[in-house]
Amino acid sequence: MDAPRYEDLTALLVNCSLTPDPVRSHTGRLLDVVDHLMSGAGVTVDRLHAVSHDIAPGVQPDMREQGWEEDAWPELWPRVQAADILVLGTPLWLGEESSVCRRVVERLYAMSGQLNDAGQSIYYGKVGGAVITGNEDGVKHTSMSLLFALQHLGLVIPPQADVGWIGEIGPGPSYADPREGDVPVGFDSDFTRKNATIMSWNLMHTADLLRRSGGLPSYGNDRNALQDGELFGYADPEAVSSGS
Repeated sequence: MDAPRYEDLTALLVNCSLTPDPVRSHTGRLLDVVDHLMSGAGVTVDRLHAVSHDIAPGVQPDMREQGWEEDAWPELWPRVQAADILVLGTPLWLGEESSVCRRVVERLYAMSGQLNDAGQSIYYGKVGGAVITGNEDGVKHTSMSLLFALQHLGLVIPPQADVGWIGEIGPGPSYADPREGDVPVGFDSDFTRKNATIMSWNLMHTADLLRRSGGLPSYGNDRNALQDGELFGYADPEAVSSGS
C-alpha cells in the first residue's frame, strides 16, 4: 500500500510544557514523533513552544486592550489560522493539563467569535488532536478535556485523535529520559507507538477530506443566518408534540 502524500496541508504542534527549554521537554519529544510522521507525508509542520512567548491570560483576542502590558497572542494567531491540523501537547500535573495548556485553550476560545466566509466558526475546516505525557494518572481524562474544548470551538476531531505516555506512578523518569543499556524511556511502548501513528494519520486523512470537500456545509450552522432568525428546520418541542 502506497502512503498518501499531503503536501498541501499545514500542521501546528503546540508544546505546552512548563520547561523553558523546548529541546529538553518530554512532551516535545513525543511531539517529535508526530512531527516525523506528518513531515514524512509532506505536511508542513510548524512547532510552537508556548511558554517561550508572553501569552497573557484571558478570553479576549488582544489582552493588551484589557490592561495587560504584554500579549504575544495576536502575533501567534496567524499561525493558528494557517494550520489545517492543530495538536495540543501537554504534560500532566496533578492529573490535569499544564497551566500553559489551559491558557492556550482560553486564548483559542478568545477567537471563537470570528467567522469564516460561510458564516461558520473560524475553526471549521480544521482538525484537532492531543498529546499527553506524564508519570501520574490523567492521560485519558486530559485528552477528553482538550478534545472536547477543540470540538466545541469548531474543530473536527477524527477517530482516535490522542496519544499519551505514562510512566510508573510517582517521581521517576519521564518520556525520552535516558535509560542505561536500553532505548530511552517510553520509546519501546507499543501502546504509545501505535496510537501516535493512528492519531497522526487520522488527523492528516481528515484534514485532507475536509480540504478537498470544501469543508462542512453551512446549512444549519451559518451563525449569520441564525442571528437573522433562520432556524434551519428547528421547531419548539411544543410545536413538534402537537404535530404542527
